[in-house]
Amino acid sequence: MVPPMVVAVYFGETSWQPFAQAFGILLSIGLAIWLPVCRQHRELRIRDGFLVLALFWPLLGLCSAAPFLFGSTPELNLTDAFFEAVAGITTTNASVVTGLEHLPQAVLWYRQQLQWLGGIGVVVLAIALFPMLGIGGMQLYKADTPGPIKEDQLTPRLMQTARSLSGIYLLLTLSCAVGYILAGMPTLDAVEYAFSTVSTGGFSPHEGGIEHFHSAAIEGVAIVFMFLGGVNFALHFMAWRNKSLSSYSSDPQLRAYLVLCLGLALFTAAYLSMTHTYDSPVQALRFALFAVVSMQSTTGFSEAHFAVWPGMLPVLLMLVGFVGGSAGSAAGGMKVIRWQLVLKQAQRELSRLVHPSATLLVKFANKRVPGRVLAAVTGFFAMYLLLFAVLMLGMLATGVDQTTAWSAVAACINNGGPGLGDVASTFQHLPVVAKWLSISAMLVGRLEVFTLIVVFTPSFWRY
Repeated sequence: MVPPMVVAVYFGETSWQPFAQAFGILLSIGLAIWLPVCRQHRELRIRDGFLVLALFWPLLGLCSAAPFLFGSTPELNLTDAFFEAVAGITTTNASVVTGLEHLPQAVLWYRQQLQWLGGIGVVVLAIALFPMLGIGGMQLYKADTPGPIKEDQLTPRLMQTARSLSGIYLLLTLSCAVGYILAGMPTLDAVEYAFSTVSTGGFSPHEGGIEHFHSAAIEGVAIVFMFLGGVNFALHFMAWRNKSLSSYSSDPQLRAYLVLCLGLALFTAAYLSMTHTYDSPVQALRFALFAVVSMQSTTGFSEAHFAVWPGMLPVLLMLVGFVGGSAGSAAGGMKVIRWQLVLKQAQRELSRLVHPSATLLVKFANKRVPGRVLAAVTGFFAMYLLLFAVLMLGMLATGVDQTTAWSAVAACINNGGPGLGDVASTFQHLPVVAKWLSISAMLVGRLEVFTLIVVFTPSFWRY
């Protein structure tokens, strides 16, 4: 709450008051909860880790919504305030706030700051906690985690991991801001856009997002750092620590992520050129590359307004969000590594039909993938798609059209950004129930499905 207050004072605004109110109330509640147990020192077990994660984002969203409730600009009810806060901390570019040019600078800063804080929270939890909790596919990155972590319990040594990753995250943010400034963006805008670019959040302090500046150089900076935000942060750490890029070149997940981005960008550019959507192939490639990296990394900057592109392109770019970025990154989606493992498993099953007696192994990075990991990935896919279907049916039941329903759920569960139909630019006009379904989708996607679902099972509370 403090940085927005500083921004408000700097610009001579009275918008610091809602943040001061929220600061006082949350501090009081926090102290009342913390003081009675502050001398207790116990290590958290894995079951405690699940519970902490399941409560972390909903509670943080509620706390983050406080300034929106106490303020009058923008004037938001409980549903909209919670929606905006959850969209911020889950780095989902789904917003119910319009008229950004008329909002106080403190509020604009706060929205961007929420995504930045949410992004580092995602990175730390994905690298440090998800592998230990057995979230499908994430176990493969235990060896890459920067810092010692015990296998069976959550310990204070996680702070080493958090500090290392936070340092890399801050360095990327500063580099992105400097890049924006050199490309011609004002300093305050550069910092705010860096917040939502590196976090793959996609919020903007201006209507139109990056397009507000009409600058190819600024778009180029955004493309680079959106892509880097979708890369496993353990690779960034290893490259920084070893002063070598070998960790990037040897990572099969990063190679697949890069090939997918470039391949889809070239295909999209060719499609746009053939349909004469833009004046030249160069312009088509410019907007295609931006849109593909934006949607693949689940940042959701809508520079090219892909929702009005011809043919299958809008649906294709929405579906790209289901793949998402790398495991251990700030990006959303199902993660590239899970798709790689599912495809390898499918290939094994096809080979088994031809050679039923053969012993066939699934390998990743020249290492055998344990059966438990493959089972977790398969279960993750099944649960992810099942929840997508249930949420979409619930959305349709609220009365929205089919295009809006499926794209709204896809955008939220993938922690991506704009959808199609009535949610191509804002979620403001959705019915109240549809907004709560969207909030649920954002939380489910950010918590990697199993982490949230497991706390509702009887076996979780049995011991």
